[in-house]
Amino acid sequence: MTAAATNTVDDAEIAKFEAMAAEWWDLEGKFKPLHMLNPCRLDYITQQIAAEYGRDLNGPTPFKDLRILDIGCGGGLLCEPMARLGATIVGVDAAAGNIPVAKVHAEQSGLDIDYRHGTAEAMAADGEQFDVVLNMEVVEHVADPLGYLTACQQLLKPGGLHICSTLNRNPKSYVMAIIGAEHVMRWLPKGTHEWSKFITPDELFELMTKAGLNPVDRKGFQFNPITWSWRISDRDLSVNYVTASLKP
Repeated sequence: MTAAATNTVDDAEIAKFEAMAAEWWDLEGKFKPLHMLNPCRLDYITQQIAAEYGRDLNGPTPFKDLRILDIGCGGGLLCEPMARLGATIVGVDAAAGNIPVAKVHAEQSGLDIDYRHGTAEAMAADGEQFDVVLNMEVVEHVADPLGYLTACQQLLKPGGLHICSTLNRNPKSYVMAIIGAEHVMRWLPKGTHEWSKFITPDELFELMTKAGLNPVDRKGFQFNPITWSWRISDRDLSVNYVTASLKP
């Protein structure tokens, strides 16, 4: 059985996000941490895509003719900016409750986005192909990270770009992402994350290599509690981090 035909969905993880689906676009709701992080994520994503495909981000629709998949799209926090940049964007989520929320918000924003309830494995089995696969804050929630990343690799055209962000696994990430975000700040419901499922950068690079991807970059997303903002860091990958890899 190929990896694309397997099911890496963790039903318990899906249930957590189904329960929060209606709050995706509430800036002060349960997804406040993602709204705060989103400008930093978008900066990294757009720079990587522009560099790989020779696009000018100062143009009106720099990602025109690029087909982009956001797997684990949630309410569309990344799909909508990609659509505004001219991409043909497909947003897929295993949590069915997220899709109506994403569709309604896109319609209200006047954006044409193809939202679907589904999985990376099912899409890969159907032979779908993309120039870019965005895989943001998902891999720590799946049952089989290698099988999931293999499906993401199969969804890419040769030479395609895979961007993946997740959480490092160390004492600092436990304090920041579990105790801080869930128990102290109460940004997220308790139990949203399982620290044991966090993945170190070296582990992720090894998994991506086994999945048939060529890792080419990794950066940290560093939170500044004084300015209450995020920035991209070349050195600090201790909590949130992002990677870029290519399909040979």
